[in-house]
Formats: sequence, structure tokens, C-alpha cells
Amino acid sequence: MVQVREIHASPVEDAADITFWLDKIAGKCDLDKSDREKLTLAAKLAGQAEESARRAGKSIFRGSILQMGLEIADILSDLRMDCEGLQAAILYRSVREEKLSIDSVRDTFGENVAILISNVLRMAVISGLRSESEQNVLGQDATQQASKVREMLVSVIDDVRVALIKLAERTCAIRMVKTAPEEKRRQVAREIFDVYAPLADRLGIGQLKWELEDLAFRYLEADEYQQIARLLDEKRIDRQQYIETAIATIKSELDKIGKRSEVTGRAKHIYSIWRKMHRKDIGFSQVYDIRAIRVLVPTVSDCYAVLGIVHSKWRNIPNEFDDYIASPKENGYQSLHTAVIGPGRKVVEIQIRTYEMHEESELGICAHWQYKAGESNAAGDNYEGKIAWLRQVLEWHENLGDFIELESGTDQVYVFTPEGHIIDLPVGATPVDFAYRVHTQIGHRCRGAKVNGDIVSLSSTLKTGDQIEIITGKVDAPRRDWLVKSLGYLQSTRARAKVQQWFRAQNREQNIEAGQRILDRESRHLGVDLAKLDNIASKFNKHGVDGLYAAIGAGDVSSTQVITAALGNLKVAGRQAPSQQTNASRYSDSDFYIYGVGNLLTRIARCCAPQPGDDICGYLTANQGVSVHRSDCGALLRLQAEEPGRVLKVTWGGTPKQRYPIKIQIHSYNRAGLLRDITHLIDTEGLFIGTLNSRESDDGLIQTEFSTEVAGMEELSGLLSKLCQLDNVVDACRVVEKDVSDGS
Repeated sequence: MVQVREIHASPVEDAADITFWLDKIAGKCDLDKSDREKLTLAAKLAGQAEESARRAGKSIFRGSILQMGLEIADILSDLRMDCEGLQAAILYRSVREEKLSIDSVRDTFGENVAILISNVLRMAVISGLRSESEQNVLGQDATQQASKVREMLVSVIDDVRVALIKLAERTCAIRMVKTAPEEKRRQVAREIFDVYAPLADRLGIGQLKWELEDLAFRYLEADEYQQIARLLDEKRIDRQQYIETAIATIKSELDKIGKRSEVTGRAKHIYSIWRKMHRKDIGFSQVYDIRAIRVLVPTVSDCYAVLGIVHSKWRNIPNEFDDYIASPKENGYQSLHTAVIGPGRKVVEIQIRTYEMHEESELGICAHWQYKAGESNAAGDNYEGKIAWLRQVLEWHENLGDFIELESGTDQVYVFTPEGHIIDLPVGATPVDFAYRVHTQIGHRCRGAKVNGDIVSLSSTLKTGDQIEIITGKVDAPRRDWLVKSLGYLQSTRARAKVQQWFRAQNREQNIEAGQRILDRESRHLGVDLAKLDNIASKFNKHGVDGLYAAIGAGDVSSTQVITAALGNLKVAGRQAPSQQTNASRYSDSDFYIYGVGNLLTRIARCCAPQPGDDICGYLTANQGVSVHRSDCGALLRLQAEEPGRVLKVTWGGTPKQRYPIKIQIHSYNRAGLLRDITHLIDTEGLFIGTLNSRESDDGLIQTEFSTEVAGMEELSGLLSKLCQLDNVVDACRVVEKDVSDGS
């Protein structure tokens, strides 16, 4: 069986106990005095938080949270974790059990430690939501769901330390469930077996992988675990004596030729034995590496030299030789494996590797962390460590036969159903996308949504780790607004197609009526007078006006497309010619423009000579326009202190697009914050306000008018639709001023 570390079951009760732990951790990580003080502070804070919760009667956690934090740190010290990671490890369970706030961690230990804990908490959502009983979820079996969990983990981890802290925490968790109810043991074991043991294997951390696999196997397949354990126990003394004799023989042969080496024996862990028996369909007696010897030597050439000595001493079994030095495993593992007929005609496996290879097999990616004096110890910031990590996760699926093709981290988000099943969606997906991904009828009946227990807008953007609950009605009734792209209800083409399919299936007369209503409303909002709709219908290959209305009602054609086809642009009655440079000044002869200076003359300040890409500010001079400085320019900072009103916020950009000046009128019932919401929406859309005024109209409504510029009908339509979505807004329309010159 795999050798499990010493576990300290007694709770940490006083400073002496903390000192004992910290001495042990600091000795393995080679921490300096400053780091030691930080860990002591973390332990004291965790202890105080736990004691406060206990006095207040709020402690529901079995055992000492401080004790568990120190055990997690102890495991990580074997992996050479840096000081920030160890602080996060000690504090993590205190934050997770809500005995310590993340804000207090940030205030005391800094942003990096707080971010580490927050990211580990994002991974912890799996523990509370995954279910062992899942058999078929959205057409996926339990194996595919486990794959989705692993995909989700890859998408949220961008710092190796986050994964290591979680692995260490899960190792402590499965040690602690020994006395828990069977259902709890199986739940923790299944999660570890499906997710965290493969993660440890992918990172090449053998010392955690073996323990996680054996303990998980013990709770999931208790009978088979005990059967193999009994077979090993019956042979333990004989096997140990045999291994010691074989070790002495190998040492003697190496001493004769003066080879420096370290020779040890080990017992193969139980799950590995069971897996080999099932994979090769063999009995226990045919597992050749139950007796195993490991030889460590300085160089690769020494490895092959030792292999020759072993094969000359004992006859090797040809089909049991693997050269993982010439062809490493996907996780980077390197070693020579050979099985020989040893003394007494008993089979023994011999592994031969260098000291460096052995370190990597035990520590995996942790063996490559390179800390530089005077720089951040964050593994995620280290270039070599980061590249190694990315290589590991990109190759992870190759080591798992059941793994679904891994999507790019920038293209997918992973969210949970209320039952804890994982759904993958495109980035930017909304609750409506989620509803249609679960089931078409759930989408059709979607009326609202809760994200992590809070009611949200149906156009809200989901992020990885969110738990979604859809509020449904009793009848199918999707909204046509969902098909308006500018409103952002649907991001996935699959969900959009389902909505369109539903509307196409409706009565043609209903679609004609709805299409006419939509087009009339849109033309009124945009301030255009549509004529000769027969000609427009032919542009969309529709038969007559009714055919066009039906297409709009079914979602095949948008009202904005129809209006754009009719007008071409926003120019109406010759009044609104497009503008291109109302808010930008060209930088020299380049393709870059400086935005935020209007039509003012600009010049580049000689004192700092900013280049495109630099953070910049403008200074309004008395008679030479705007001088553009780098934001950190000393001259600018002096001017800003003396005349802050002359400093302008400016930015770089590309060639200005053709835009059209427009005026919009909003009718609404008054409420606190209405004007703020209107201006915030305009800012979010990347537009600026030229003029703005508000007054109460005769009917008691508030009439707000503002001017801005838009790129075309689609952008204007989207802006108006979003304005109409604001609370208390009755209507929002474009104002079209009559052209007096043509008598209209």
C-alpha cells in the first residue's frame, strides 16, 4: 500500500503546537524569518476566527479548522510551496467556513493571498454540487460529466498554486472522512477519483496521486480493496525480506564498479494493482511489480549502465520492459522499468532513474518552479512555470481516454444546474441560452432566472462556476425580443434556432399580425416613414407585404434589416450628412488617432514624446491647441497640479468611422436614479452625449432629450431597444427635425 504521511489527529490548542507545525513546514520550505512571521500571523488569525465562532455558537465544522489549515500547509511544504501559497492554505478553510472574511485576509496579507483563496473557493463549488448518482445528464453519462468538471477546472485555473492548494485540501478531506457516514465517504471519494486524482496525475505529483487513488478506491470498492490488502498482508514479511536481499545484491554489484547510487524498495499501491489486474485481465500472482526496487543514479548514462548490470545478473521478462526516458509519459514522467526473474525465481520490478527524474516524479510541475531573489515567488508569474503548466493542461485530455475534446478557454464557460450537473456554453451566454441548452421546452417556458440564488435579468452574462435555476411558466411562450441581437438575450446559435423554429410553427396570421406590429413600432422609434413595402419584400424574396410581415413575425428577418434596406443609412430629407472626425485628431501621418480632443489642434509634447500604445493625457494650452503627454510625464504632473482644469483625458484609436448625428427623446415616469441609468447605458454603449435636457411634459411624464452619434440603423435600433428596457421608461424614439428648406 502507498505510505500515507503522518497525520496529527490531535487539535492545535496552543502556541507550542503552532510552533511545532511551523518548525516542520519552514524546515522543508527553507523559509526565512520574515516568511515564518507571516505564517505565524496566518495561524493565529485562523485560530482566533475559529475561537470566536465557537464562542458565538456558530461552529458547525467537525474538528479544528486551524488544524486542517496547518495539515494542508504541511502537504504543500513537501511540494515546496512559496510563502503566499502556504498563507492561503492555512487560511483557506477559515474563509470557506465563513469564520473569516476575504476582506480581512486582503487587508492583513495582501491582494495575492486573497486572490489565491478566492480562486480555490471557485473550485470548491464542485464539492457542494456534484452528485454520484448522475447517470444521464443532457445526453451525457457520468463519465462525460466528470470530463466536463475537469474542463471547467482547466478554464478557471491560471495559477498552479490554486490547483495544488485544492489538491492538498482534498487530500486532508478524504483522510478525515474515515469516520463519516458511508454516503459522505462515497461522495468525497467519487469526486476525488473523477477529478482530483487525475489532476494530480496530470501534474505528475506522484506522492499525492497515489494517496488520493488508494483512499478513494478504499471507499468506492471496499470489498476489492480489502481483498488485495489481505493478499499483500499475507506476504508482507516474506516480501520485505526478499526485497532487502535483492537490494543488497544490487548495491554490491554497483559498489564493485564504483557507481554512486541510492537503492530502495517500495510496495505498489493497492489501486494500481487492481487497475493492472483489470486492464490486463490477470490474477494477483501475475502482477509482477508487487515486489519493486528503485535505483537512483546521477546521470542518464548511469541509468542504462545499471540496466545492463541488472539484466546480466537476472533474466529479464521481455514484454515487461519500458523505456520512459527515451519516450516520456504525457505528464513528463521519465524512468526505466524492467521486470526480472530474481532470486528464488520470483518476479521483481526494478525502476531506474536519475535523482532529478525522481524529484520530478514526486513533485511534478512543482519541481520546475524557479524563484528569483528579489522577485515575486508567485508560480503563476514565473514564465517557465507558466509554460510548463499550460503544456500540462493542454495535454491533459490525451491521458484520459474518456475526455471530450477540450474547447479553448476563451470560447467556453462552465455552469451548474441546481442538481450540480455541468453545462458548457459559449462565452457571453445568458440564462436563456442555458435554458435552451438544458431542454427546448425549458427554454420556451423560461420566464426568469436565478444565478447563485439571486434573481437576475435574462440578458445577464453567465460566468464559469455559476449555478443557474430557471423559473418557468406553464405554457410555451418565448418572446420575440429574444431574437433582437442588440438586446443580448441569446448568444448561442442553437438557442436562437430553437426560438425561430417555434415562431415559424405558429399560425401564419399570428406572424403577419406580430410582424406588422414590430415593424410599425420600429419605424416609429427610428423616425422613418416606410413606403412601397412591396419593393422591399422582393429584396428579401418574400411574396408581398404579408409575406414580409410573416417573416418578421417568425424571426427570419429583423425589422432593422427591413428599415436599413429601405433607407440605406440615417440620412433623412437631406439634413443629416455623416461626420467622421468630430472627436478625434490624427497622429502625424500614421493610422492612429487621438480621441477626446474634438476638432482642436494637437501636437505631441517633446518632453516625453508619447508613442501609440502609451497611456496619454492632453493639456489645453493657451493658444497652441492640445499638447499630448505620457500620463507619467513629469512636466504634465506639474501642470496638472497647477491647472488641473486644463488636463484632458485622451486615448489612442484607429481611423474614425462614419457616424451620423441623431437626437433621441425618452418618455418615462420619474424616479430616483433615472438620469444616471440613462447616461450609464449610453456610456456602456461607447457613445458620447452632445446635449442633454429633461423636463416634465403636459401628461405628467418626464421628457428627456439628448444628442449623440451612431454608426447606422442597427446601432441606433439597439440603443433605443435598451433604453426602452430601463425601469419606468415608457418609450424612446429618434427625433427627426423637419427640413424647412424643402417645405416639409
